[in-house]
Amino acid sequence: MAHYSRRDFLKSGLAAAAIAGARVLPLAAARETATDWVTLGKSGVKVTRLALGTGTMSGQVQRDLGQEKFTRLVRYAYDRGIRFFETAESYHEMHKMLGVALEGIPRDSYRLLSKVTTRPGVDPQQKFDELRKLAKTEYFDVMLLHWQHTSTWPADTARWQDGILEAQERHAVVAHGASVHGLPALRQMPGNKWLQVAMIRMNHKGTIMDAEDYDSEGPGNVPEVTTHVQQVHKEGMGVLSMKLVGQGAFTTREDRQAAMRYAFQKAGVDSVTVGFKNNAEIDEAIENVNLALA
Repeated sequence: MAHYSRRDFLKSGLAAAAIAGARVLPLAAARETATDWVTLGKSGVKVTRLALGTGTMSGQVQRDLGQEKFTRLVRYAYDRGIRFFETAESYHEMHKMLGVALEGIPRDSYRLLSKVTTRPGVDPQQKFDELRKLAKTEYFDVMLLHWQHTSTWPADTARWQDGILEAQERHAVVAHGASVHGLPALRQMPGNKWLQVAMIRMNHKGTIMDAEDYDSEGPGNVPEVTTHVQQVHKEGMGVLSMKLVGQGAFTTREDRQAAMRYAFQKAGVDSVTVGFKNNAEIDEAIENVNLALA
């Protein structure tokens, strides 16, 4: 018969308890961060929760940096883990500047979103190819119909919707969606079977957000916007939000943090895009998103 001392008994008992506890205690959930990869709904495209935007004041803030400073900014964001970059045709030189800034970085290591202006009389395929050439990319991970601001936009943009689907067939675009301005346009998003990604303005104060008039200078209707965000998310759309710092109007960090908390905790968006002009703003935005997710 084996002989056990009291110490041996205690050791074996503690070990057994530890094993038993390990079987029943759940593993601690990994902390969510700004640079995690998340899926934009049924599009299947994975992006980081925080994107670098290039459209502050229609891109003027980023253009004014000049190519060299802008390239350093983009590379800093990339090194910090931001792998999602957003631009638009109407941001003038920003496709070209972003293409230069990202040149040489493995294309499969980041995601690129563009927004196209749905003008009449323009060939969609020629426009997509023009933007791809400017951005030095073979494809866009997400292509959005930009600045849809009427209640009739789903019918008005049918030619562009078909054009994006054609671009997807030839692998020039991976996923598609729309960005809207104003409640009449936003109300057309829930139930829209074509949409994969919805870009919607969002912050806790309604600053530069959707109201009845798409060009309103007053506060937007935060409760209604939030309801639509939650609805399209339930329908499987990926939700990307902009205006998280009120287009620069939020001068206190408390407001900037509150906006991130509202977007992720209350509205439940997947990803947010913020325009930056220096490294400190990137660092702060990453920390603000991390705090909102904690």
